[in-house]
Amino acid sequence: MLDYDKEAERYDESRGGEPRAAAAAHAVLSLVPPRARRLLDVGCGTGIVTRRIAAGREGLRVTGVDLVPAMARRATARLPGAVALADSRRLPFADGEFDAVTSVWLLHLAGGAENTRAIVGECARVLRPGGVYVTTVDKGASHNVGSDIDAVLAARPPSTAHDAARLVEAHAREHGLLPAGGARFTGHGQGRSPRRTVADLRRGWFVTLPPGEPLAEEFAARLAALPDQDRPRPDPVFTLAAFRKPWGEGRQPGRPGRRLRDGIHPSSRRFVP
Repeated sequence: MLDYDKEAERYDESRGGEPRAAAAAHAVLSLVPPRARRLLDVGCGTGIVTRRIAAGREGLRVTGVDLVPAMARRATARLPGAVALADSRRLPFADGEFDAVTSVWLLHLAGGAENTRAIVGECARVLRPGGVYVTTVDKGASHNVGSDIDAVLAARPPSTAHDAARLVEAHAREHGLLPAGGARFTGHGQGRSPRRTVADLRRGWFVTLPPGEPLAEEFAARLAALPDQDRPRPDPVFTLAAFRKPWGEGRQPGRPGRRLRDGIHPSSRRFVP
């Protein structure tokens, strides 16, 4: 697993930068209802997508949260006073506080089904009735573009995709959310080259190929033998899934109540200075 505190400095540059962020934000906003006024971006990372979501819709107030201090500091530079340091499995917000909740490139990092379920549950909890939750799904599969690199990597030990669309939908339904459409967008600048893939492998990118182990070096050698070592293969295409929180029986649209979870009060949120 990558150390995202260490990754923060080069994160945007190594993952497509602004073109990828613009594509992601545009796709997310296509699924956010026009009436939404408050949006929470869970696992906002460096805030590169969060800022574009905020800029892309007039009147939309956006808050970001991330667990990694170095990521949150970078996000705060982009969205001053609007980023909190928090665990996505236990969000410091009241029930029904947001009109929309997003999590872009987060669930694949959850580390297990229970964590994924907890994150989806928290996103559902802070979402108001009638609101929409938007998240990326099937991230690992998105990188398989049918290239020669993918042919080599196909033989690596399999890993469980905790952000698989069917699993995320099951978690969403468990927490009262119903499917509400989807969208796709291109991960500009993320097309893999063999040399870059070897570097990623040795940084711990592939969880079933731990750096330094003989099997990882075997795959590194096979990748290094491919032609056109610095030519990027096609960009991945990512998938977004949207889920809506239904209105309660007999309930009319309006602002939700503000029941707090476990005594957490909104004033206790730790926003990154």
